[in-house]
Amino acid sequence: MKLKLFLDEDIHTGLSHALQQRGYDVVHAQDLKRKGKSDSEQLAFAVQEERCLVTFNVRDFAHLHNKYAAQNREHWGIIVSRQMPIGETLRRLLKKVGLATREDFKNRIDFL
Repeated sequence: MKLKLFLDEDIHTGLSHALQQRGYDVVHAQDLKRKGKSDSEQLAFAVQEERCLVTFNVRDFAHLHNKYAAQNREHWGIIVSRQMPIGETLRRLLKKVGLATREDFKNRIDFL
């Protein structure tokens, strides 16, 4: 199945629109009124929706990934990155996800 994305609140809101225009199934935390939710709540939502989470919050989500792994809990992938301009984020994300399926990112953490 095709990769679905969930953009955390710290990711550029315009990125979801740019990805949707390119045919991706993507939602942004702000559009879903999820701003202010904890990192663990955001990841749990992504898991429930079978979406790969994209965030600039490297440290906290790397920790959550390790916690999930230690507890043998599954997620649909986490893509982390340092803060960068929207154009660069889009370029790198498109290169990273390309023709990826959900299984390609399952239980993985990847860096842009």
